[in-house]
Amino acid sequence: MQNGFYSAAGGMVAQFSRLDNITNNLANLNTNAYKRQDLVVGDFLRMYQNERDNLPLDNQTKDGAQFIHRSVARVPQVLESYRDMSLGALAATGNTFDIALREENLFFSVLTPDGVKLTRDGSFVLNDEGVLTTKQGFKVLPADYYKNGNFIEFTSDATNIELDKHGKFSYLVSGNEKFIPGNTLLLVEPENINKLSPSGDNLFTPDSADDFIPITNSGAVSQGFIEKSNVNAVKSMVGMIEAQRLVGMYQKVMDTQMNEMNRDAIDKIANPKA
Repeated sequence: MQNGFYSAAGGMVAQFSRLDNITNNLANLNTNAYKRQDLVVGDFLRMYQNERDNLPLDNQTKDGAQFIHRSVARVPQVLESYRDMSLGALAATGNTFDIALREENLFFSVLTPDGVKLTRDGSFVLNDEGVLTTKQGFKVLPADYYKNGNFIEFTSDATNIELDKHGKFSYLVSGNEKFIPGNTLLLVEPENINKLSPSGDNLFTPDSADDFIPITNSGAVSQGFIEKSNVNAVKSMVGMIEAQRLVGMYQKVMDTQMNEMNRDAIDKIANPKA
């Protein structure tokens, strides 16, 4: 295979990966608290130099680096992907159970059939039993869940439900003018954000090694607000246009390699006097 064709094909594959990533981000432009994903594109040489000392074979070490095929080594590769956890814009809704977190890396905890998951999406509701849940029906956990197994629940006569900046509920009931203290939200901060894995429904699966300690004095809770996606539509569209143009350029390189250069070589071989 011609080296130029291989390099162009590798570059095109990398740009297809970029397009898929950007498309996914744009599809979640209006998803509450969605965090933008991005890719790091480099070349094979950089990837090899970063990993060569970890290879198990003795001859595939620094001494073997001198045999790198230089034409192949510069082929663009997707080296890694990461999630941008920066805050999205906060939108005021005035809804009692719309809750936003004003600090990065803080998460709500919810109980799903697959165990405890984390989310930044605070658009909660009360189910028919008066239990606070996500819109998918997953129960939102209180800070003392691991001690007593209770959930955040309100009786039918609870009114004026308020939430302070640390995530503690209080409410009134008919015939009582004093606020009754309620549960506190289980807010956690993972030790390693990069080890969170998306698991659908805007949820993340935490690393099993994380020892979550409830954060009860975060000062980051805002009732009546929703965090929006941190995807920048303009930057995403510019990135999409750039990737599409690069795909077109790589395609032209491939056409040149496979058609014009081969045709020219065949003509010269067929006509030695040319």
